[in-house]
Amino acid sequence: MPFGIIPVTELNSKLTSGAKFRLIDVREPSEYEIARINGAELKPLGQIMQWAPQLPDRNEEIVLHCHHGMRSARACEYLAQQGFTNVHNLTGGIDAWSRQVDPTVLLY
Repeated sequence: MPFGIIPVTELNSKLTSGAKFRLIDVREPSEYEIARINGAELKPLGQIMQWAPQLPDRNEEIVLHCHHGMRSARACEYLAQQGFTNVHNLTGGIDAWSRQVDPTVLLY
């Protein structure tokens, strides 16, 4: 696998510790309006060819998420193919985040 995976509990630890990394939500704007993880940047998967080249550091740690993990896995694979070296997919996506970490994030 050209990218790593990260469970929601580990992401929560990274966020609460103030670790430096980029959190990217690859869902659609309508989904982002329903539920989001604080600090996540909305960059829809369908526009990845536009936003990926604008990311400044190919070695920066990047965690991507979507609803359940499928779209973000595709985004991770694409970024890895473009030479990004520290890309991780959030296991279970925002659905797992809501169920295991933050129940205030709406399920949909």
